Amino acid sequence: MVVTRLRLRDFRTYANVDVRLGEGLTVVHGRNGAGKTNLVEGLYFGCTGRSCRTANERELVRFDAPAARVEVRGRDRAGEHTLSVGLAPGEPKRLRADGAPVERLLDVAARPLVSVFLPDRLELVKGPPALRRSHVDQVVAALWPARAATRRAYTQALAQRNALLARVRAGGSRAALAAWDLELARHGIALRDDRARSIELLQPRFADAASELGLLGCPMLRYRPRSQAPTPEALAAELAERLESDLERGFTGHGPHRDDVALMRDGRELRAYGSQGEQRLALLALLLAERTVLAEERGDPPLLLLDDVMSELDASRRQRLVARISGAGQSVITTTDLAHVPGADDSAVVRLRVSPGGVVELASSAPGRSLAA
Repeated sequence: MVVTRLRLRDFRTYANVDVRLGEGLTVVHGRNGAGKTNLVEGLYFGCTGRSCRTANERELVRFDAPAARVEVRGRDRAGEHTLSVGLAPGEPKRLRADGAPVERLLDVAARPLVSVFLPDRLELVKGPPALRRSHVDQVVAALWPARAATRRAYTQALAQRNALLARVRAGGSRAALAAWDLELARHGIALRDDRARSIELLQPRFADAASELGLLGCPMLRYRPRSQAPTPEALAAELAERLESDLERGFTGHGPHRDDVALMRDGRELRAYGSQGEQRLALLALLLAERTVLAEERGDPPLLLLDDVMSELDASRRQRLVARISGAGQSVITTTDLAHVPGADDSAVVRLRVSPGGVVELASSAPGRSLAA
């Protein structure tokens, strides 16, 4: 789905904004603190039903407002679509797709896939393994939607085994452990293989994108599974061998829930040995690689949201980045200076100027038109 309009009501700093997005590139510009990131977050929230910045959704509601609402409109081969999210603190979110209530926007077939770069997302490179595991699992679900159930099944089996460990520690029987070991291993092997396949697809595209953006040396993505067991039975045997240590700890310490993904250059992890600039380039290269793979596997590239990505790129890298994303789907870039985005003055580019609480669309040869109320 190509997003054509975004409406925010009482979302963050916006009382009521209705903006148009271009089918290709949309550039959002304004001074620091004007609300550019809030606009990007609102677009992400409207497409996914969750924030890309905070787990505390109360922060999304404008001060002194009782509730927030985000609406995303777009079209695909089947026609026009509308996604909406209503949020009132203390109440369940109200999610709708084409007017019908849904439990999760992520399960709506018509919704656009979304990939987002935020400066805070550097934690994906330098943070704990759990963040990278979760990210790879999201990529797997985007690539092969039917396989999203594998991670849920593994998580449920892991919770059951950990609960059984707690009962055994309290003096209960071990009789059911073997069955749960095999159940956990069956889903674990499938989950590991899905992750490994996604990294296999991403690796060459990541290396190409990182090199093109100027990351020196040999960039590499490496999947690091905790187990190399070839079959569920072999993984179940590994779990059985570690039973006593699991009982001592009180939880399962072996399996795909302990895997990691390393972003590397010349054999060294950027998490430990990369500068912040190199980590930013690696994160951006990863998102671009995912976009390429998703376009190849699903037929349509995801909506790419790039917040404050130009500030630490030199002119040559900015040019390469815009050249890479132009004509390859829909993108939104935020910047403090239009001159930082090559081609921003092209007539096909939608330019939105943000000031506190308001947005103005800049026409190619006419005065700006206010979009805020």
